[in-house]
Amino acid sequence: MDLFEHQGKELFAKQGIPLVEGFVAANGEEVREIAERLGGKVAVKVQVQIGGRGKAGGIALVHSPDEAQAAAERMFSEGFRGMPVTRVLVERLVDIDVQFYVSVTLDRSAGEYLAIVSNEGGMDIEEIAREHPEALRKVHIDPMLGLRSYQVRRLIGHLPAAAREGTADIVSKMWAVLAENDATLVEINPLSLLVGGVVVALDAKVTVDDNALYRQPELAAHAATHPVDPIEARAKELGLQYVALDGEVGIIGNGAGLVMSTLDLVQLAGGRAANFLDVGGGASAEMMATSLEVILSDPDVRSVMVNIFGGITRCDLVAEGIVEALQRIDARVPIVVRLDGTNAEEGRRILSEANHERIVPAATMLEAAEVAARLAKGAP
Repeated sequence: MDLFEHQGKELFAKQGIPLVEGFVAANGEEVREIAERLGGKVAVKVQVQIGGRGKAGGIALVHSPDEAQAAAERMFSEGFRGMPVTRVLVERLVDIDVQFYVSVTLDRSAGEYLAIVSNEGGMDIEEIAREHPEALRKVHIDPMLGLRSYQVRRLIGHLPAAAREGTADIVSKMWAVLAENDATLVEINPLSLLVGGVVVALDAKVTVDDNALYRQPELAAHAATHPVDPIEARAKELGLQYVALDGEVGIIGNGAGLVMSTLDLVQLAGGRAANFLDVGGGASAEMMATSLEVILSDPDVRSVMVNIFGGITRCDLVAEGIVEALQRIDARVPIVVRLDGTNAEEGRRILSEANHERIVPAATMLEAAEVAARLAKGAP
């Protein structure tokens, strides 16, 4: 679960991480009142769970209460990158000297946590790593030992002398935020040295492990305040493992490993996955029909790739589910189907006899990925 910036800063405040004075507002009039209270010069920030706000108009630096109200009302009415904006954070403008990047995250490949400090901030960390790799320092953190003082010294050694002590204290407190809240990511971008020598967090990104919410009741309560994608909500309600992505090829498979491999093949074939939907190891006809309905409810999907390897799952039941789904709904896109394993021949026979114009059979995974990617682009 990704927290809003102001929710992350609430966790920061509990640990004593220095912040800029600010308040949350739900309408333009509240923004105006807060701006007056803070002296007129403020930053108005949309509260959404996606990045890139500064580049896309999600942060407005204004110099009067009137400007603040106007900026906020634009944000509320227009939303941000397709996301509704129901609240903004209004913070006092400060004089920034230097900006940095700091994060502590879970490195699943290493089985440890990873702390990163960059002497450049205010931009995507991927961009910094690509263009200025020398700006980054990294250390892995053993979860049993925690963040050690010598590791902190290593992380901050390339920062300006005036920022080192303040940053060292903040990095240590970020580790406490992560450990105490079952977070998988705690990020500040930018962490800023202000004119006058104080280091403060100008942003906060905190991702909490959903599987640990049962022991974080205060954080679990935040979930009710977050906008939920209706397709994801429906999939969760039906017990499907679904993740929305930003492509155009809907993907259904049985087993997380197979689905992830399918995503890679679609990309290799020149397409982009619109989702990750895993129907599990024993997909029934009903489950397949429901899965197709979920996928086809996404207006961005231009083709669907069904990739099934039958072990416990029977390919004939999968085929029956596809045919049943096409009787329930008006499929507007081609559905490329690859079946292999248990009762695959019977499954292919069922699909062939259905003779549905939207069903496109494929013999192999690679062929299915290539066809799905091509059809998603409108090619014959």
